[in-house]
Amino acid sequence: MLREIAIADLRVGMFVNRFCGSWIDHPFWRTRFAVEDVRDLEKLRSSGVARLVIDTERGVDVLPAIVPADEPLADLAPAPEPAPAPPPVGRDYVPAVALCRRALTPLRSLHDSVRLGRVIGTEACERLVDEIVDSVQHEPTLLVAVARLKAADEYLYLHALAVSALMVALARQMGLAAPQLREAALAGLLLDVGKARLPVELLTRPARLQGDELALMRRHAEIGHALVARLDGAPAGVLAAVRHHHERLDGSGYPDRLRGDAIPLIARMAAVCDTYDAVTSRRPYRPPWDPGLAMRHLAQTPREFDPLLVQHFVKAVGIYPTGTLLRLASERLAVVIGPGTTLLTPRVRVFYSVAERHAIEPFELELSDPRCGDSVTGIEPPEAWRFTGLEKLWLQG
Repeated sequence: MLREIAIADLRVGMFVNRFCGSWIDHPFWRTRFAVEDVRDLEKLRSSGVARLVIDTERGVDVLPAIVPADEPLADLAPAPEPAPAPPPVGRDYVPAVALCRRALTPLRSLHDSVRLGRVIGTEACERLVDEIVDSVQHEPTLLVAVARLKAADEYLYLHALAVSALMVALARQMGLAAPQLREAALAGLLLDVGKARLPVELLTRPARLQGDELALMRRHAEIGHALVARLDGAPAGVLAAVRHHHERLDGSGYPDRLRGDAIPLIARMAAVCDTYDAVTSRRPYRPPWDPGLAMRHLAQTPREFDPLLVQHFVKAVGIYPTGTLLRLASERLAVVIGPGTTLLTPRVRVFYSVAERHAIEPFELELSDPRCGDSVTGIEPPEAWRFTGLEKLWLQG
């Protein structure tokens, strides 16, 4: 049961469900967590938060006025949440896959509300923001990698989720504070909300748009900005990102053809994150780019994307992101399964012999280990090798 209490009534063992007032202003990474020790309690009481809501099913309730001497106090440990059914992926990816599945419902509901002309409801987005920040804080690349495997009918929703996660990863790498991380996450979720007002056939067209159709599609940034501007207390950064995430440093973007530093920082961040996920996702009119090749594209177009932000982005996601197909000095091919101790030495799963032109029994290799005797010589486009199903190699974790 949810119960609103004063901050003075908070005690160790309670489970905070949300803070009363503006969720974007408080100094905490999450809005839902257990108060596990006195340090948590002191931090909350000194934060300026006046009232909050606790979940008595996941933590202890307020103390009763009188506790009989022979009646034990309630167990202070929060009740465990039921574990999601594990999907057919490696253990490390189970939470990310579960979050992707959970996110579909509120994101569909958000876009359906906009499509029907209703006011945007951000409560579900606020909960998603907390989960996204938690996921990226735990492991910056897992959620991004899983969300990249979106089906055609899920693209709009999981693109929002992936961009949100990328925005948080980039913001963390830049050293931004907790409220700015949440603002970046919310911006990612709402970047394309204006597309919900466009004709469905325009969004599902299995070909590149041209002429009037392209001009109409590009209006989504202005439409989205107008929709978000109607929200009470909409953060300025979110508004800037929604309107300007398609602006480019050289003035070639839209809708306002802004140049250089005239583009707000959060919008320049969004441009990098939005482009990376868009080109690495499968679309009806083209195959996905290899993640490593997408990273190279961002780095080689400084006229469009902020070079300093791209550097931060590379550090956050990796020069060779999960799923990148690499050629090794040993004339074998491998797929990246995770970061290594340096940007140039990821963990890989080797699966193909170039010299012998056939698959080999997959095995893992730590390129950062000098004893492995191998190194990266370049990125390979999967379509050149006609490989399919590479995701099965890295989804094993």
